Amino acid sequence: MLVQDAQREVRTVFVGGFWGQLVASAFWLTSAALGTWVTPRAAIFTLVVTGVFIFPVTQLLLRLTGRPASLASANPLGNLAMQIAFTLPLSMLLLVPVTVFRLHWFYPALMILVGAHYLPFTFLYGMRMFIPLCAIFVGGGVIIALYFPGSFSLGGWIGGLTLFIFAWLGRASVQAEGGGKT
Repeated sequence: MLVQDAQREVRTVFVGGFWGQLVASAFWLTSAALGTWVTPRAAIFTLVVTGVFIFPVTQLLLRLTGRPASLASANPLGNLAMQIAFTLPLSMLLLVPVTVFRLHWFYPALMILVGAHYLPFTFLYGMRMFIPLCAIFVGGGVIIALYFPGSFSLGGWIGGLTLFIFAWLGRASVQAEGGGKT
């Protein structure tokens, strides 16, 4: 299988990241709302726990829409996708000391980790849209930590809205390519 064919299958099966980013967006926005109107602890707990369910909920939504929910076994990018997926939960251990040191850095630090996690999606999906997504998350995390240190939830809102927008951009890109219904 050629790299371009493997990438096309990733784009088509996962609709340019649409369902995964839409699910992640909902979790980030829910967490941001809890951070704004309840407590930072509730926000952090919610995002960490729901984050575990992003992939299973994405799989469920793909199946409910009648789409395939996995790559063909011949697709060599399947292993890369799994490795990329595991980088985020493993790197999230860094959030513990960061958040203990400065609670308001939870979202900015997570934005940096999530942004770095999205960079290899550029190759995995064969979609350059993941470069600006990475830049917005990493740059936004740094800017919020440095210039808005008193706002706990700002990064949650920005992260959630960014994921929502990029979900639709990915979907539109795949549809324009002829990737079918979502």
